[in-house]
Amino acid sequence: MKKNLTVFDLQRFAADASAGLAGTGTKLEMSVDGTKFDEIGGIKTVPDMGSDPENIDVTDLSDTKKKSVPGIENTSTLAFTFVYKGSNFATALTHNGDNKQYKWKVTYPDGMTASFTGSYTVKMGNVAVNGALEYTISIIVSDGPDFATASSSAGA
Repeated sequence: MKKNLTVFDLQRFAADASAGLAGTGTKLEMSVDGTKFDEIGGIKTVPDMGSDPENIDVTDLSDTKKKSVPGIENTSTLAFTFVYKGSNFATALTHNGDNKQYKWKVTYPDGMTASFTGSYTVKMGNVAVNGALEYTISIIVSDGPDFATASSSAGA
């Protein structure tokens, strides 16, 4: 007798991620104009997302300890690692190093997104015996990242 099994990814329907959430299913997409996003497949690692404020030193000679206030937020270059699959590398090379600004979107398994703008370069990773070929897309962020929770990014 043949069993008919339907497989559901229940994590995508999770309303409460308080126990944590696996990164499986996270994707990076790119758009020339912000309307149509194309996924760059084979993503292996996603960097820390967000920004840190610069420290502005406001210490004066009457202070006995250094004082700082938050300044402008500084976003680091975001380096995403991919498994080389030929076609995904060819897609990544399409605009490599042209210094134009592209729209990017990271979508996490529960639907939360991080959107940002930036130019990028592609770098081939090292090659080792019994190792997968990998490459890195490094994005110099000019705006963002801006986060949208799963419920607010449902239509994104």
